[in-house]
Amino acid sequence: MRYLLTFLTLVLGSASASYVMVPLDSRPATRLLPEYIAELTGKEVEVAPRYLLGTGPRAADLPALRAWVYARIAEQGARPVEGLILSLDSLAYGGLVQSRNSELSAEQAEDNLEVIRDWKRLSGAPVYASITIPREPDATNRERNLEVIRRMLQWKREGVFDELRVTWDDAKRGSPAPAEGAQIRREAPEGVLVYPGADEVLASLAARNLAPGEKTLRVRYSDPSKKDDVVVYDGLPLEESVGWHARANGFRVVGENERADLTLMVYNGGDPRRSALEASRLAAEGPLAIADIRSVNTGNLPFWRDLVTLDVVGQLRGMGAWGTPGNNYGTALAQAKMSLDPGLVGLKHREMIAYSYNNDVIYSGMLRARIRQEFKETEMGEPRVWKRLNELVRQQLQLPQRGGEFYVNRAGLPWGRSFEGEFHLEFVPREPGRVYPTI
Repeated sequence: MRYLLTFLTLVLGSASASYVMVPLDSRPATRLLPEYIAELTGKEVEVAPRYLLGTGPRAADLPALRAWVYARIAEQGARPVEGLILSLDSLAYGGLVQSRNSELSAEQAEDNLEVIRDWKRLSGAPVYASITIPREPDATNRERNLEVIRRMLQWKREGVFDELRVTWDDAKRGSPAPAEGAQIRREAPEGVLVYPGADEVLASLAARNLAPGEKTLRVRYSDPSKKDDVVVYDGLPLEESVGWHARANGFRVVGENERADLTLMVYNGGDPRRSALEASRLAAEGPLAIADIRSVNTGNLPFWRDLVTLDVVGQLRGMGAWGTPGNNYGTALAQAKMSLDPGLVGLKHREMIAYSYNNDVIYSGMLRARIRQEFKETEMGEPRVWKRLNELVRQQLQLPQRGGEFYVNRAGLPWGRSFEGEFHLEFVPREPGRVYPTI
């Protein structure tokens, strides 16, 4: 190993990086969102290349991914790294899907993670990690996954991890995951958080550790009568789940009528126009983030249309409407946490909100259904489908901005399926006299 590290030190380039990331897999939600959030600080962020990461049918290239991490260790003399933020499922099994169905034993999965011990021993740089309790009924060997998690708790006791998250994925009614999580929480040492989530967790780790320091949060629900109801996919009452995500992102929840650094509005039902008017009022009072959990995997169009009309979207510090409830308030809080530090609300932050609006509302709420009407699901990886997607998305307003607009200059379906799109944005200054489209 010493000779490999010496060789890599000699042959690698001199570009600098402040943080290194190994995402859960290659989806935009798990790869692009954490990168967006980390880059808000202006620090260099090096993310494992997409071609090394897992997809649905294909596991990550584990030997190559480990070699990539060892290469980052080798660079530390010339390129000091402030921390490693990673998904353990990616390095142990090859991705989220593979964590459910991999035939690896607990011993083999732990062996795949030895690169993290080497990182800590050789670089000394902090390690912020997450690992997932798999969803039912997809998990083929739950006991193996739970055993690996318990071994990671021991690694935390030994000082390998500076922070560890254990989160459960998609807990539908009857899932054992919430109970398993509660048991792991009882066993866990200090510095381990256990709560519902998966895809958004790396973004939360980035927000908490790149923008350290506790902020206060007040939470408003569009339908307060439902805040004690157990949330689909979280397996916990809504208010409790929001509280865990607040803590995971570095917030302390205060009373809903107290002054706070940030207000999170959870759109969980009720009249969309009345809720949009309430959001407009809250935005006038101070920093606001919105988590739309009215539906799963899509933004509520009437609600967001009214938010656009009221010029609220462009003022948001964070938003989430693309996934499960936990995905959505976790995402909104991670985005907002970064914006509360002075100097971080600029064009990059507005681009992140524009990306979320385009993905969560324009694509998930409108264009995904259109693409599915025009093409078969088996055709989603074909160039003609991507061409049509680009035509459709460019017809829509991405996000109203003072002084210009964000437009999508490139779009695709990276997993060859319609569920998630990937979009690359460009800011174009507003032209006097030009008529701009609306949703």
